Amino acid sequence: MPADQQPSGSPAGGPVYLVIGYLRRPHGVCGEIIMDLHTDFPERIKAGRKILIGENHQPHTLDTVRPHKDGLLVSIRGVDTPEEVGKFRNQWVYVKASEVPPLPEGKHYQYEMIDLDVVDENGAPLGKLVEILETGANDVYVVRDESGKEILLPAIPSVILDLDMDRRLLKVHLLEGLI
Repeated sequence: MPADQQPSGSPAGGPVYLVIGYLRRPHGVCGEIIMDLHTDFPERIKAGRKILIGENHQPHTLDTVRPHKDGLLVSIRGVDTPEEVGKFRNQWVYVKASEVPPLPEGKHYQYEMIDLDVVDENGAPLGKLVEILETGANDVYVVRDESGKEILLPAIPSVILDLDMDRRLLKVHLLEGLI
């Protein structure tokens, strides 16, 4: 991702949008569409939920929501046919970050961690946290310095020493071979 691109997809100074799903294809004859989940909180996706669809963040409201395999079958209020809902195919579903509830103490949404200053255990600057990769086993933090050099840091206790959100600082221990 280029250094000048916002990972959230939001313009600088604009609202922050969080991805919660991806619309795949129409299902059935009543205007439902298959939605892949891209959230740790699928229970928050309910009928009546306001959502934003596509890169232009078009506002819509979920009409129905029900489980389907590893995702959901959803319908959008006012959209009643497979042809109508088909226009949403292959688009991301967002919510405004300002509309999500706070996490418990010590937990943070990924978007809140982007642009943290990263230092080693001696305080030497390593760069900024520019991306978080979800690998399955553990997240991997992508840290980029001013020259564009990147370091990949596994988000494990032996590497992540301290996270100070007030100071926007992440202190890490570099394992051999990481730099």
